[in-house]
Amino acid sequence: MSQHSPINLVWLKRDLRLTDHAPLADAATRPEPLLLIYCFEPELLEDPHYDERHWRFIWQSLDDMDRVLAPLGGKVVRLWGSVTALLEALYRTRPVAGLFSHEETGLAVTFERDRAVADWCRARAVPWREFPTGAVQRGLPDRRRWDRDWSRTMRAPPQDPELERIRWVVLPEDLGSGTAPESWCRENPAFQRGGIRTARQTLASFLEHRGRDYRRAISSPSASREHCSRLSPYLAWGNLSLRQVYQATLERRQAPGWRYPLTAFSSRLHWHCHFIQKFESECAMEHRPVNRAYEAFPYRTDDRVDDDLQAWCEGQTGIPLVDACMRCLHQTGYINFRMRAMLVSVLCHHLNIDWRRGVTHLARLFLDFEPGIHYPQFQMQAGVTGINTIRIYNPVRQSEEQDAEGVFIRRWLPELAELPVPLLHRPWERAPMERLMFDLSYPEPILDVTQAARSARERLWSWRSRDEVRREGQRVLGRHVRPS
Repeated sequence: MSQHSPINLVWLKRDLRLTDHAPLADAATRPEPLLLIYCFEPELLEDPHYDERHWRFIWQSLDDMDRVLAPLGGKVVRLWGSVTALLEALYRTRPVAGLFSHEETGLAVTFERDRAVADWCRARAVPWREFPTGAVQRGLPDRRRWDRDWSRTMRAPPQDPELERIRWVVLPEDLGSGTAPESWCRENPAFQRGGIRTARQTLASFLEHRGRDYRRAISSPSASREHCSRLSPYLAWGNLSLRQVYQATLERRQAPGWRYPLTAFSSRLHWHCHFIQKFESECAMEHRPVNRAYEAFPYRTDDRVDDDLQAWCEGQTGIPLVDACMRCLHQTGYINFRMRAMLVSVLCHHLNIDWRRGVTHLARLFLDFEPGIHYPQFQMQAGVTGINTIRIYNPVRQSEEQDAEGVFIRRWLPELAELPVPLLHRPWERAPMERLMFDLSYPEPILDVTQAARSARERLWSWRSRDEVRREGQRVLGRHVRPS
């Protein structure tokens, strides 16, 4: 094979798998040899949304792909640098017949990068074939036929590449070379492991036995760790496609005893694309409220706000369930949906801190950080959409209902482990004698939960009733919600 013959490039982003992969499947049918690349971009390595936990997961995913490709003579070529600079270096080495990738509903930094890549492709006359991710549609004007299209996409046959027919390209070793930090390559058992094999094992165990208690366990911070699917990081980084999960779920749903839990689960797979579609259609919500009438919302600007934000970020608010959830996230990268919503509620409602001051912190902590879900969900829980029900989660009531015996709190707040259950949820209510008995190295609460919720209700509903919020809410409905 001539070193000057054209090659095709398949560019991996959040699609780290080798099955149901349309760009790879298409490129595999072409006569040109193929180079499969992943780029570690300085713009993302330095971005505040990302953390070492994400890069470790990605590295593990690439290692897993290499294990599959090695017997076929292939591998994922890991490059370091800005994508356009790397493409230019590749182009100077070998003519590029075509670039293949999935569309990415990402942050502003990846959107600008994609525009630069499109300019580079046009300047070099390199065709760039982009494929939709899941059922998310680029340039969608409204939601009139979106549900029908979603169902059609999810039920279509997977697009599996014929890996055996690919002729793989070998590159000069010094092109885009770089070294991963040792911490990326070191196993951390507290976090879910990245990769195709682990993803499939997680899906199989959920559909074989863990998912039976899905509906009962979904709100519990402890039980959800076992009985929820735990597939979110594998979907966020593309170790599995949503279609693969959906079709496996439909098949298993026919088994006796599985219809109700898996019906509930499959509805959440629909929500997955629904929220990403919101962000795809209005990605400016990374920087502003989707309902622009909330730009002037009266968040706090007092001298204590920075200290309160730091206490929330570090799990030192003095409210046990809030702190247990935050510390659990720091250590494992996962809590269930209800606890995530509660954290946002406490930040934006009880503490009245601007949602933009906490959104990147949770992105760094969530192993399953997916921009298209993170921002619409964060704004919905922060109550700045003008169309969704305002939910003010009482963290004490959530604690008493969802962690009644205090198992979760004791696990993540060992300094409270000796407290009896009633006080475990409200340690500030200890009587003087109990304070002598239980001398805790745990902070007093930074707020009065009841009073803070009362003030939040007045503030939120007063703002919600404004004419400009209602007018903007109609625009949001027309853009992001299917007609009745």
